[in-house]
Amino acid sequence: MAKAQYDREEVIDKSLELFWRNGFSGSSMQQVVETTGLKPGSIYYSFGNKEALFKEALDHYARASLARIRTTLDSAPSVGEGLCLFLERMAGEAAKQEFRSCFLVKTQLELAADGGELHAFAAAKLREVEALFQSYLEREYDRETSRNRAAGIMLHIFGMRVYGYQPNSVDRMLRVLRESLPWLPWPDEP
Repeated sequence: MAKAQYDREEVIDKSLELFWRNGFSGSSMQQVVETTGLKPGSIYYSFGNKEALFKEALDHYARASLARIRTTLDSAPSVGEGLCLFLERMAGEAAKQEFRSCFLVKTQLELAADGGELHAFAAAKLREVEALFQSYLEREYDRETSRNRAAGIMLHIFGMRVYGYQPNSVDRMLRVLRESLPWLPWPDEP
């Protein structure tokens, strides 16, 4: 059997960019072929089909997101301060003109009507993110409080990701975060 003549991670990264930009339904197999530079047979042999490649792209994105959250929270003096930093960074990203909403959130919104396997997969990945927030919060709060606060953080993340780019919106988003999440130890405003 011939060995693959391409970098699998690079193909997943390129596919992720295509799917993130166009969505699952808006990305044709021809676009996948053009984006990755692979022949259709190589894609089908290596990944199965467009849906399987999309799932790998979602999984890759989710793993990177979880790693980013862990890095931020592990390097902060406290869980609360880490959450503040993470949310402040997200608000800053959402206010940039080249902003793209969260790939998992976009997938949930795009595929909500069909409720199929890809929708369920994206929902499961979002639950992993929420569970990660809860696990960190449980270092400082009881389980029920942590569960509710993790859900609250997710709602704010969804909101920022869907709200998206709005000129000069970062200050407003930060004010709203501070007001709606008063239990977090926000740094003093400048």
